[in-house]
Amino acid sequence: MIIYPAIDLKDGNCVRLVRGDMDQATVFNTDPADQAARFAAQGFEWLHLVDLNGAFAGRPVNGDAVAAILNRVKLPVQLGGGIRDLATIEDWLKRGVERVILGTIAVRDPDLVKQACRLFPGRVAVGIDAREGRVAVEGWAEASDLTALDLALKFEDAGVAAIIYTDIDRDGALGGVNVEATADLASHLTTPVIASGGVSSIADLAALKRQEATGITGVICGRALYDGRIDPVAALGLLNRPLGDA
Repeated sequence: MIIYPAIDLKDGNCVRLVRGDMDQATVFNTDPADQAARFAAQGFEWLHLVDLNGAFAGRPVNGDAVAAILNRVKLPVQLGGGIRDLATIEDWLKRGVERVILGTIAVRDPDLVKQACRLFPGRVAVGIDAREGRVAVEGWAEASDLTALDLALKFEDAGVAAIIYTDIDRDGALGGVNVEATADLASHLTTPVIASGGVSSIADLAALKRQEATGITGVICGRALYDGRIDPVAALGLLNRPLGDA
């Protein structure tokens, strides 16, 4: 199981939000490329980047910060936030992003997501962010009528690299990851699922690891890494163990 340290970008800084609220942003590093280098030095194998301003604007906003990270580290990067058309997808992939994450556009235009999967096999993930079971879009500012499973099933045969499932009410709140909902979603899909939102301790990682057989292949971790609640060495050691050894 892969652990993805999160670098959320707001106004050029590396921040963490609480439940997606842009007014509740804590700046952890004013140099996102430096933060990326720290994560690389700690042994992480991937980075998870989100352009928070872009998610609200519907277009890339923190492009300079993303470019600086790509220039600084050689780790594969997955990027979400404000990616709403094929031109933007292609541009980021050409610039060195390994995988783009499509969220709002997956609700608004699922055919575009499927087209992107055909054009860029293995390099498109779908971000499903849910509040009380319903998918939220536009930087989590709007709710839709879709359930997380309804949306995920639209892309079962599309070649999506992963579904990134976030429980918004848990995100950034250190209240514990929603293991039950994540495992339930993964068990209904053949597409791999990456857990996100609320990871606060090694115990949360162990609980997800025990559900790996459902199809959970990774977990995104943010605030708990920044404030020291989760030790990188311990986390990597736990999640790299063979299934059943958690």
